[in-house]
Amino acid sequence: MQYILALAALVLGGGLGYLARRSWAAKQIGSLEELSDRKTKEAEAKAKEIIVEAKDKAAQVLLEGKNEEKERKNQIAALEHRLLEREGLLDKRLGDIAEEEKGIKRKEEEVKKKEGELDVMHDKAEAELRRITGLSAEEAKQALFEEVKGRHAEDLAKSVQFFETERRDEMERKAGEVITIALQRFARSHIAELTTTVFHLPDEEIKGKIIGREGRNIRALERATGVEFVIDEAPGAIVISSFDPYRREIARIALEKLVKDGRIQPAKIEEAVEEAKQEIARRTMDIGEQAVAEVGIYDLPKEIVQLLGRLHFRTSFGQNVLTHSVEMAHVAGMIAAELNLNVAVAKKGALVHDIGKAIDHEVEGTHVDLGMKLLKKYGIDEKIIDAMKSHHDDYPYASSEAYVVTAADVLSAARPGARRGTMENYIKRLQDLEKIANEFPGVKQSYAISAGRELRVFVIPEKVDDFRALEMAREIANRVQSELKYPGEIKVNVIREMRAVEYAR
Repeated sequence: MQYILALAALVLGGGLGYLARRSWAAKQIGSLEELSDRKTKEAEAKAKEIIVEAKDKAAQVLLEGKNEEKERKNQIAALEHRLLEREGLLDKRLGDIAEEEKGIKRKEEEVKKKEGELDVMHDKAEAELRRITGLSAEEAKQALFEEVKGRHAEDLAKSVQFFETERRDEMERKAGEVITIALQRFARSHIAELTTTVFHLPDEEIKGKIIGREGRNIRALERATGVEFVIDEAPGAIVISSFDPYRREIARIALEKLVKDGRIQPAKIEEAVEEAKQEIARRTMDIGEQAVAEVGIYDLPKEIVQLLGRLHFRTSFGQNVLTHSVEMAHVAGMIAAELNLNVAVAKKGALVHDIGKAIDHEVEGTHVDLGMKLLKKYGIDEKIIDAMKSHHDDYPYASSEAYVVTAADVLSAARPGARRGTMENYIKRLQDLEKIANEFPGVKQSYAISAGRELRVFVIPEKVDDFRALEMAREIANRVQSELKYPGEIKVNVIREMRAVEYAR
């Protein structure tokens, strides 16, 4: 019985709980429906607001578009109006030009007609002259000239002589004034450079390291730099000897680096020489830029500027080539200005006239020919090449500026103190050249000319034929190259002259 009561209570409690839960769920559903309705209404209201706002913005954009379209139409209308006005002006101008052309054609026709009449009159005059004198116009002119010449020959000769004398004196006086003005306006110090550089050592004992075991270090240095090191000539110093100041400077910088580092061996020597070459390349560019800035030339290619910097390390008879070129540029510019010539062409031609000397020890050929090739390679104006190529009379003078460059070259080289290839060394080099040539059999006489740049050898034609003359030129050049030290290049010219003489009795 108790079990039945408990079961009944359990069933009753479950039913009541079910009814209570169902009632609660119904309330929750009603609440959610109210929330959903409320959210839906709010969303609809928001959507209406957005639609209204979008319509307002669309209306505003449409209005702005209409305004812009109206403004653009106004601009187009104004532009069309201006174009119509210009078209009218052009039409009027074309009409004027057509009228002018008609007037010109009428005048041309009138001129041609006058020329025809003049030709007819000229022919009539010639025919009348020929009828009266029996001579043509050219024959009459020649006869008149001969008569006047015969009658006044002495007066004409005096007049011509007087004119030539006066003009020559005037030209010499004017040339002297121009040169004097140019030299007075420009003054530059000259530094004569020798063929050696002295490198002072901090310690005499370091010479042993530089020489190395069995001389391997000094040989490596000479091989890498291309110069000669004289160790025992001066205490506490090493003499670097070479005709090429560029190589001497590389050797000096490399030696300075090696002494500072303290480790002197063949591998380190090659490294130091390479670093010295890079340093000297940067320095030559700086020197070249300073030179072109000094003379006021700023449009040369950087390759030409670099080569100009290398000229700082070249000398000609003791004169620094870059210093000589810069001085020439100043003097040539002043002379050109006095003569109303092209100053820019004269200055540039003078500045680059010796540019071939920057590479003439590396490439065969005269420095003039090498310079012309370099300037053409880097697109230098032909007028500048014409101005520089004649400064040694190797080529004909192509312009007035060429004469100015040559004059500036002579003036710069001839100034007191400019060049110092001591007289003893200069004469000895010329004597050595002539001595080598005179030792060959069949040589009649030899002359070292052009400051030792050319050797002219005259041979006896009965003893030396044409083929032997070619061989002799090559043999003399080889001996000069092997026995003498000299800057630049020496031209050996063997001359064989045959003369046939007979007497009519």
